[in-house]
Amino acid sequence: MEFNPLDYPQAWTNPSFLSERSAWIGHIPFAMVLLEMARPRVLVELGTHMGDSYCGFCQGIEAMKLPTRCTAVDSWQGDAHAGEYGPEVLQRLRDYHDPRYGSFSTLMQSDFDSASATFPDGSIDLLHIDGLHTYEAVRHDYETWRPKLSERGIVLFHDIAVRDHGFGVWRLWEEVSRGFPAFAFEHSFGLGVLAIGAQQPEGVLAFLTDANRRSVQVRAYFKMLAQGVQLLRMTRYCVSAMDWQRKELDRWRVSKGLAPRDAPVHPTSIGAIRSLIEDFSEVIRRST
Repeated sequence: MEFNPLDYPQAWTNPSFLSERSAWIGHIPFAMVLLEMARPRVLVELGTHMGDSYCGFCQGIEAMKLPTRCTAVDSWQGDAHAGEYGPEVLQRLRDYHDPRYGSFSTLMQSDFDSASATFPDGSIDLLHIDGLHTYEAVRHDYETWRPKLSERGIVLFHDIAVRDHGFGVWRLWEEVSRGFPAFAFEHSFGLGVLAIGAQQPEGVLAFLTDANRRSVQVRAYFKMLAQGVQLLRMTRYCVSAMDWQRKELDRWRVSKGLAPRDAPVHPTSIGAIRSLIEDFSEVIRRST
């Protein structure tokens, strides 16, 4: 049995949630494929921050109607690699997550060690580790949570391709990937896929076998999909920025006794861009 990407059209799904700067969005297409292959009963993410990876998982679970229970674990206070931030990050994520995914998913504000006590041994099918990225921290997280993995257990490690700024996930990946079926993606700072459980779904084993045999083609395929997601985020940002500029210019026009322009049907069309340039030109003329 070979991995056929045409069997997994979920990989082409546009993510609904995209924050302004997460590198993980490049792995959302593979996350969709992995969900279909593994069909996990319990999914846990350690280190959620803005929520791109976690909301991607939740979107896929809802779309495929999987019976998966999900938990995101994070202090939502930041660390040496994510930076420090306030409670607004978690609140913004709750505002998006809870009404959409609250029926099967929980955002748990906790340190990783305390949270591990709430999960029975052998209960987690898919574990995503993306917390503090020093070698000591990620090794501790892996060893603490490994007993919680089921016989179908899979672990994802993000940032395995980063070797500076104190990141040490690559070192742990080199150690643990020797003893289990595994595959490493190199784009978007790297993602390691480690099949620890002895009773892996057939599709997961087929993917890992074929991906290692055709690594160049498989990496190129998912990197291409990642570029599509990154372009989508850029497009959404441009639309949002132009919409903000249009509203600001309309407020300026009203302050000068001018009528606001009609809202363009397509905010990034040539006509919409031309009207913005005309308004900016008028602002300059009236300001000099």
